[in-house]
Amino acid sequence: MATVTAWQPEPAGLEQIVQLLKESQSPTTEVQRAVQQKLESLNQFPDFNNYLIFVLTKLKTEDEPTRSLSGLILKNNVRAHFHNFPAETTEFIKRECLQNVGDPSPLIRATIGILITTIATKGELQNWQELLPALCHLLDSEDYNTCEGAFGALQKICEDSAEVLDCDSLNRPLNILIPKFLRFFKHTSPKIRSHAIACVNQFIISKTQVLMLHIDDFIKNLFELANDDDNEVRKNVCRALVMLLEVRLDMLIPHMQNIIEYLLMRTQDNDESVALEACEFWLTLAEQPVCKEVLAGHLQRLVPVLVKGMKYSEIDIILLKGDVEDDETIPDSEQDIKPRFHKSKTHSQQHTNDDEDNDSDSDYGMDDDDALSDWNLRKCSAAALDVLANVFRDDLMPILLPILNETLAHADWEVKESGILVLGAIAEGCGNAMVPHLPELTKYLIQCLSEKKALVRSITCWTLSRYSHWIVSQPHETYLKPLMNVLLQRILDSNKRVQEAACSAFATLEEEACTELVPYLEIILQTLVYAFSKYQHKNLLILYDAIGTLADSVGHHLNKEEYINMLMPPLIEKWNTLRDEDKDLFPLLECLSSVATALQSGFLPYSEPVYQRCVSLTESTLAQIQASNQNPDQVEPPDKDFMIVALDLLSGLAEGLESYIEGLVARSNIMSLLYQCMQDTMPEVRQSSFALLGDLTKACFQHVKPCIPDFLPILGQNLNPEFISVCNNATWAIGEISIQMGSSMAEYIPLVLNQLIEIINRPNTPKTLLENTAITIGRLGFVCPEDVAPMLPHFIRQWCTSLRNIRDNEEKDSAFRGICAMISINPNGVVQDFIFFCDAVASWVNPKEDLKEMFFKILQGFKNEVGEENWRRFSDQFPAPLRERLKSQYSV
Repeated sequence: MATVTAWQPEPAGLEQIVQLLKESQSPTTEVQRAVQQKLESLNQFPDFNNYLIFVLTKLKTEDEPTRSLSGLILKNNVRAHFHNFPAETTEFIKRECLQNVGDPSPLIRATIGILITTIATKGELQNWQELLPALCHLLDSEDYNTCEGAFGALQKICEDSAEVLDCDSLNRPLNILIPKFLRFFKHTSPKIRSHAIACVNQFIISKTQVLMLHIDDFIKNLFELANDDDNEVRKNVCRALVMLLEVRLDMLIPHMQNIIEYLLMRTQDNDESVALEACEFWLTLAEQPVCKEVLAGHLQRLVPVLVKGMKYSEIDIILLKGDVEDDETIPDSEQDIKPRFHKSKTHSQQHTNDDEDNDSDSDYGMDDDDALSDWNLRKCSAAALDVLANVFRDDLMPILLPILNETLAHADWEVKESGILVLGAIAEGCGNAMVPHLPELTKYLIQCLSEKKALVRSITCWTLSRYSHWIVSQPHETYLKPLMNVLLQRILDSNKRVQEAACSAFATLEEEACTELVPYLEIILQTLVYAFSKYQHKNLLILYDAIGTLADSVGHHLNKEEYINMLMPPLIEKWNTLRDEDKDLFPLLECLSSVATALQSGFLPYSEPVYQRCVSLTESTLAQIQASNQNPDQVEPPDKDFMIVALDLLSGLAEGLESYIEGLVARSNIMSLLYQCMQDTMPEVRQSSFALLGDLTKACFQHVKPCIPDFLPILGQNLNPEFISVCNNATWAIGEISIQMGSSMAEYIPLVLNQLIEIINRPNTPKTLLENTAITIGRLGFVCPEDVAPMLPHFIRQWCTSLRNIRDNEEKDSAFRGICAMISINPNGVVQDFIFFCDAVASWVNPKEDLKEMFFKILQGFKNEVGEENWRRFSDQFPAPLRERLKSQYSV
């Protein structure tokens, strides 16, 4: 090859490549695939990439799609193996990009911009020193195409390399770029104004220093563009205001009334993408402490705007096939089915007031079609109304009531549907004010479940699920029973969207009603089992969830022969038809895990094949991990979710079968597999393996015991609260092991105790982790009081406050016995924080007699030690309910 300046393509080679590029635009997949392979094979020629850039920038006679495609293939090559390009090719590509960034064709300009940012992200901002100065200089070109092309490239670089642009190694180019971008806010071309704002917007959230220096200019320029004629410009102005609200509220406060007026107008913009950006403002404002104060005067106008945004647009209805009522026999296309992510098992406590974590599903009754599953104005408006209802609570009702009266009674189904969505969106925030209306509204909504339009039936399912807490608390004959009858009919609806919404709503109802569903189990199971034969692929996955939730909710009440005979055959049939590499196994295994736990010994007849398959899934995943680590180029790493779900189902089996699982464990190599899983690099794998270890410890400790010297150091290393769920399950497993080990746990205490004390004293530790940590410290003290008691003053206060809200149960019992044993060895360790101990003791509803006796001795002993007078002074500090409870229960 001659010097690079004189590089010219071989005519025959050029013709061949152009021909291939044309063929690859063929509509048939086979042709595309063959061309793909040919293009791939050309990568072995060092100057293949010279040809690609040549077609993009020099071959002006060729059609634009072919030239652009050449650039996109080059971009992929840059991404995959840029560091192997010969130096002269790299230089040739860079020079051609900069010379042609102003190509007359918008498509070619955009392609060159993408190519430039791809090279820049490969660490080449450092090695392409002239890039930013050159683009910056081109912004001043008289030629529109050159200015727009350079700006397009800069916008992509700002999006992809924001952090690098603000670093010392490049001499902080933003110091020059940001003031320059701000000058272009007033450019005559809307496209260029839009690029300029978009570039600056990349640096708001990170509060980049140079932007903060020019923040006044930036805000002033934004206000001047507020009523720009161009949609893109208006969209970028709205986006900037939303981000500034998040990070520089102080700068917006003086102008807040005008900004609110402006965004109210923009939320009604004729261009939906502008309206969506503006609508985000209300979501962000609701999170700010000033929301109530600055927005109260505007609610009268804002709420109707949000409600209007919640109505399906004509285009939504077309995309959702809203006129198709019966589609149950049409198979799902595979791209309709979203990837599901398995949520690994976490061990947590039951609370005395279990309302607090009621994280009801706020997906806004959402249409899960790909066409509409993206965030849109309807969802954003519903989300905004939801968060504002949580800020303004019952104050919204006087504004909402007339709107609801009008929309719910409207003749147009689209308006009525949006009214039902409003009811669902405000369920959490305006719950109290809604109560007087709920008797009438619930009956109305139950009627709407039989509406003619499928989209009305589906949104009604969701809205009713948002009120399930209230429905379950009322007399069953009045609301729960009629609702359940119609909801079960909707599970068997002839429309797939309604089936999905009904199944999800039913799962929410199951979580609320729990064992109150027991009288209706037969009709529920008949319906869910019938749905198996009726559902297409996507809804089957949701059906598994409804069955799993039912099992979690009614527990051992499911363990009746007639129920088992209805439920298990369809589940096992699915289990037998799915291949080991089919991701539909995830929801099925999750469902079986809940069912196995609920059925207890009733699951025995099905346990062996299920157990074996889980072990083999784990084994094959581990083997694939090993093969991939040894030959990363030849062997793809496996999807570890198969192993995680298998471990969780084994946990469910151990929890349900208890000691019956012993024979299965004895005949398998699960312990050595578990040893490998506990050391996996992926946190979720470790999380599930520690859950299984805890469950096997409870079910058949004789098989765990020989492994303890290997397992405990690993558990100690995983007491790292950076990985909350891993740490939580490791902590719980240590507690379960200590109960089984008894006093021989002593030699392992140094491996774990200090970390546990550190975790319990950490600020902002999540509640579940605090509770499990406290229980495990208590259990270690129960089996080895001498070893743990000296540390009492370091954890007693946190320990007591962590456990005061959990329900009486076995774990709490053993932990409190531990604390009593430690106090009797080291009473001085608790003196400073004795009031907290008193409060924790009072949290027990029904302690066992001997535990109550221990509490009595400690309380009386302390009272005798300090004397009557001091005790009275001390107990006067107690809140009245605590004082009375201790007096009635323990006579102190």
